[in-house]
Amino acid sequence: MLKTLARIHRSGRRWQSTEVHPAPAGGHLPSIATSTFLKPTRDLALRTAGLRYVDQTEQDPAREMVGRETRKMNMYQAVRDALSIALTKDDTAVVFGEDVAFGGVFRCTMGLAEEFGRERVFNTPLTEQGIAGFGVGLASMGHTAIAEIQFADYIFPAFDQIVNEAAKFRFRSSGNFDVGKLTFRTPSMAVGHGGHYHSQSPEGFFMGAAGLKLVIPRSPIQAKGLLLSSIRDPNPVIFMEPKVLYRSSVEQVPMDDYEIPLGKAETLIRGDDLTIVSWGTPIYHCETALKMLSHPPPSLAPHVPESLRSAKAELIDLRTIMPWDVETIAESVNRTGRLVVVHEAGRIGGVGAEIGAEIQKRCFLKLNAPVRLVTGWDTPVPMQYEKFYMPDPIRVLDAVVETLTY
Repeated sequence: MLKTLARIHRSGRRWQSTEVHPAPAGGHLPSIATSTFLKPTRDLALRTAGLRYVDQTEQDPAREMVGRETRKMNMYQAVRDALSIALTKDDTAVVFGEDVAFGGVFRCTMGLAEEFGRERVFNTPLTEQGIAGFGVGLASMGHTAIAEIQFADYIFPAFDQIVNEAAKFRFRSSGNFDVGKLTFRTPSMAVGHGGHYHSQSPEGFFMGAAGLKLVIPRSPIQAKGLLLSSIRDPNPVIFMEPKVLYRSSVEQVPMDDYEIPLGKAETLIRGDDLTIVSWGTPIYHCETALKMLSHPPPSLAPHVPESLRSAKAELIDLRTIMPWDVETIAESVNRTGRLVVVHEAGRIGGVGAEIGAEIQKRCFLKLNAPVRLVTGWDTPVPMQYEKFYMPDPIRVLDAVVETLTY
């Protein structure tokens, strides 16, 4: 009898596991893999806004697409492609850091040492301060120095060399010398289980370091174009790569050498009722939150008023954190009257606080609600509760509803 019941139970469980449920009204919620912000086809990839080919000659963008090829890549492959192009076209370029000759922890330098030689792609000792100091010296002698700090969490030992030396090099020499050919690549943001040593977002610590630029991409196309622009920029640049996007974000990436301009935000969704500003991984949480706003699942429907479900929010990817695109954000907020800033780092002293203060000053008479920040909590990133630390779609949705109903 017991064996018969067990067999019935197992068969019932198997039947339940294969049951096909219809899609919910409004469709499934987007994820990183299914995001509409990613370019899954060649045509969409080649039409990426702001993309400029280094060998571009034609004035007509449509004619520039002829003969261009793309390849399916995730973000770490796009980073590797950018580094390969930089090393190919610039004989003074070198890539160095902990384990980069082996391909790096996230495989971003895979095969580069074999392709370009170990005198141009080489490992360093485990010393972030030494890596940064070596990069400063190398760049000051005219080389293109591309340094990797293995995790952004470990960039703090290099803080003095980056902030006191690299950022001030041109200033303290009255413009006679510079280290503009210096780029620091570093994996940043949460990975889901990194805790306080592998899931930090330290971009806010560099906001007061005049002379630096800081860039955070959201996708493979963006990563390649922004990284090549960073390497060639006449200022030292910190390029932070969201770890969880290395493999989860996939799109068709143009094979040719192209750049995406630094210092320019991109408007991903147009709207007139609310402005949301974010960068990196939280961009996709914001996309999910806006889908929840227009088509809330049954469990959230009682908390989303019917009158708000037709609201049109404008979503902006900041991309360059420093110097950030004040004009684009201010123009948007002057139209919408509301601003929500979303980032993974803690609130106190964060980038969102700086954006909120500046927009409050520039758009004060146009604001219909206080600037709202959705951030990580002001604690170390917890290991076991990392999911609850992050500004997920539910928290973003809550901020959007409160701001719209203020």
